[in-house]
Amino acid sequence: MSKKDYYDILGINKNASDAEIKKAYRKLAVKYHPDKTQGDKASEEKFKEATEAYEVLADGQKRATYDQFGHTMGPEGFGGFRDAGFGGGGGAGGFGDIFEDIFGDFFGGGAGGQRRGGQRGNDLRYNLDIKFEDAAFGLETKIKVPSYKSCSDCNGTGGKGGEVETCAHCQGSGQMRMQQGFFTVSRTCNHCMGNGKVIKNPCQVCKGQGRIEETKTLSLNVPAGVETGTRMKIAGEGELGAGGAPSGDLYVVLSVEEHPFFVREGREVVCEIPISFSQAALGDELEVPTLDGKVKMKVPAGTQPGKVMRLKGKGFPDLNRYGRGDQHVVIKLEVPRKLTERQKELLAEFDSESAEDANPLRKGFFDKFKEIFD
Repeated sequence: MSKKDYYDILGINKNASDAEIKKAYRKLAVKYHPDKTQGDKASEEKFKEATEAYEVLADGQKRATYDQFGHTMGPEGFGGFRDAGFGGGGGAGGFGDIFEDIFGDFFGGGAGGQRRGGQRGNDLRYNLDIKFEDAAFGLETKIKVPSYKSCSDCNGTGGKGGEVETCAHCQGSGQMRMQQGFFTVSRTCNHCMGNGKVIKNPCQVCKGQGRIEETKTLSLNVPAGVETGTRMKIAGEGELGAGGAPSGDLYVVLSVEEHPFFVREGREVVCEIPISFSQAALGDELEVPTLDGKVKMKVPAGTQPGKVMRLKGKGFPDLNRYGRGDQHVVIKLEVPRKLTERQKELLAEFDSESAEDANPLRKGFFDKFKEIFD
C-alpha cells in the first residue's frame, strides 16, 4: 500500500514555511500523544506518521529530496522512524532532537530539562533617579548594588569544606529518565535540582547557599537624551548563578526628575514666560532660562498672549542621531490684580485714547455680536 503524502499528514500545503510545519506537527503531536491516548493503537500510528512527516519536512535537504522523488527515494524510502531515530536514543537530526525542539516548553524545559552545572542567575533591576539636566547632557556616576559573591569557605559548593556528594537518585547526571508511552523522557532530578550533587553538611558561612551577600560599586555612563523608562543593561552584574552557572544581567531603569521651568516633549523643551501688559504692547528684551543657561530674547511690540517663540538648538539631543531639538517659549500675559488709583486713571485714559484698529480681535468680536443679536 502506498504511503500517505507527508504534507497531507500534517494538513499543510507544499509552500508551507518552517514555522507552519512546526506548528502543524505540534498540534497533531499533542492531540495523538501516547500519554493522552492511553494506548490507543490508531492514535499511536497517527503520532508516528506525523513525527515521520515532520522529521523529513523540517529538514531542508530531506524536504527537497522528498519534493522531487516522493517516497521512492531508495528501497525503503526515508526509512520512517528508523531514520528518525525513534526509540534508538535520537542521534543528530533524530527523534530526540525533534522531541526537544517541539516539546521544549510542553514538558517544562525540554526533554533534557535543567542541565548540570546549575542555573543562570536572575536578572536584577536598579531604579535610578537623575536630574532633568543629566538626562539632557548625560551623566557619569557610580551606583551601589546589593549582590552576591561566591562563598570562599566552600568554593561556592555550599558544602562544608567544599564537600558535596553525588546524587544517589540520578547518579550525578542531574536527570531522571522515565518511560512515557513507548519512548523515554528525561526530566530534571528534583532531589538535586539538576546539579547532580547533594549537600550533606552545609557550609556554616553561607548556610549551604554557596554564596554570600555583598554590595558592588559599579560605574555607569548615562548617555545624553535618555528619558523616564529608559533601561540600561549591564551584562553579568545580576544575580550570581548557582553551581558555577553564569550570572544574570543588571538593568538600570531611569526616572527623570521634573524641572521647575521646563517640560520635555520628545526632543523639544517647552517653558512659559510671564510678561506684563506694557512689555507685550511696547516690546522688550527678556532673559530666558535654557538648558545651557540664560539667553536674551526679544519680544516684539504687540506680542499676543499665547505666542510661541522658538530658540533653535536649545532642546534635548536624540539618542539615535546627532543634533538637538528646540526650546519653545510660550508668552503668558500677566494681568495685575491690584492697581493704585493713579494706575487706574492712566489705564482708563489709555483705553479712551485707543484707536479702533488698536484691538482688532475685540472689535471683530463685538461687530459680529451686534450683527447677530441686535
